[in-house]
Formats: sequence, structure tokens, C-alpha cells
Amino acid sequence: MSQNEQRRAPLANGMPMLGLGTWQNEDPDQCAESVRTALEAGYRHVDTAQIYGNEEAVGRGIAEADVPREDVFLATKVWIDNLAHDDVISTTEESLEKLGVDSVDLLYVHWPSRAYDAEETLAAFQQLREDGLTDRIGVSNFQPRHLDEARDVLGEDPFANQVELHPLLPQDDLREYADGRDLELVAYSPLARGDVFDVPEIQAVADKHGVSEAQVSLAWIREKGVTAIPKATGEDHIADNLASLDVDLDDEDVAKIDSVDARDRQVDPRFAPWN
Repeated sequence: MSQNEQRRAPLANGMPMLGLGTWQNEDPDQCAESVRTALEAGYRHVDTAQIYGNEEAVGRGIAEADVPREDVFLATKVWIDNLAHDDVISTTEESLEKLGVDSVDLLYVHWPSRAYDAEETLAAFQQLREDGLTDRIGVSNFQPRHLDEARDVLGEDPFANQVELHPLLPQDDLREYADGRDLELVAYSPLARGDVFDVPEIQAVADKHGVSEAQVSLAWIREKGVTAIPKATGEDHIADNLASLDVDLDDEDVAKIDSVDARDRQVDPRFAPWN
């Protein structure tokens, strides 16, 4: 078995539980190279968004990788200014053109803010799914009340809710909400923009296993049943994050990380639903 086969992420309802995040990966050539490198290393999940301004570069990276398109789980997000019904349709079509694909595997509402109206917005997402432009409907930065409303409108749970989640923001309420439902959680900023490297409990577990703090944090997220999409641009970081799939935390490790009482939300815009 090859190294890449050994390090293939487990699936959550068909979604690989480790993906490549591309937020703030804005240099087109670097972004395309990061995506290509990650896919050829063994990643099979790539996440982008309209507001990131890099969908074209992400699409180029996928096209240049020695990996068939059908093997890549590709997700993008509709920005909050584009959530009126017709804007959802038109801007998603633009996103697909930029990405160079006929459809995405997962299309998210980026935030329940600004132009978001549950019935109008989600009806457009349903239309896109019916027309074969997305396989799955997702939401991002939703709180339980928004998830309840979305379920009422869709007649089912959204496939996924993408939120900031890491040992310094474990999102206990949202994980409890998702438990037992047809709703996956996807963690962005899973390394708290590097802050996890300075947490003594995580350092101790990393020392015990002889791995990096990043690998420990990503393994902890996976132990919680959550998919992580860490950003990485260089080949070393891409490989280090992928190696987290080889890290098996025991109950003592998980409990130690659970005991971290510091709380640190990295992404907190004024339009966030909790503000």
C-alpha cells in the first residue's frame, strides 16, 4: 500500500474528514500550487468561497493535479451579498465557471447575514441541487436557531455546518446539536491561526506522541467526529497536516485537551449572528 493510500482521510457521509482550506490564500500561483500539491499528497477535499477571490486558482490547481476531478470533494460558499434568490443562482454559475467544473460537491450559505432570507435563499440552493449544480446544501456560521429554521425550510437537515472550531473554541453546543442528526460539522481555522501551538496541554500530548501540535489538534477534532479544513500553503505544512491521520489519541489525551479552559474566537465580524 502506498503512503498516500495509507493516509486517505475517513469519510463523513461521503465527505473526506480532512480537507485543504484556502482562506487568505490569495496569490493565484501559490494557491493553485497548494491545491495541486495537496491533492497529489493524498488530500481529496478542497474548500473555497466566493469572497476568497481564489476560485479560479483553486480550479486550476485541481485541473493540474494528477488526480481525477471525480475523486475530489469540492466545496465553495455563496457570499452574504449574493443570497437573494436570483443572485444565488447567477453567482453560483459564475463560481462554477471560475472553478472550471460542472458542479460542486457542497455549496454553503457563507453566513446567515445581510441578504440572507431562509426561504428565499434556501429555495435557490434547492433549485441548484435539482439542476445538478451542487450535490449537497451546506450552511456556515449558523447557530442552532438558524439550523432549526433551515431544517424547516428544506424539510431536512443541511448536509453540513462549517464553523470555527478548535481546542480553544470547542463549540460544545453545536456539536451536541449535530449529534444524532444528519448534519456534519466542518471546522475552519482548526489550528486557531497557530494559537494551538502555545497551549501546554496540547504541547504535552504532542510530546507524548512525538508529533506536532497541529497534528494533535487535527486528531482531536477528528475524535470529535468533526471534519477539519486547515489552510496550508507550503509542502511541509500540507504534509504535516496530512500526517495527523496517523495520530491516534487515547482517552487520556482527549480528556487533557478537553480540559483546556481558554477560549479564543479568531473570526468575529460585526455581522456574525452571535453579535
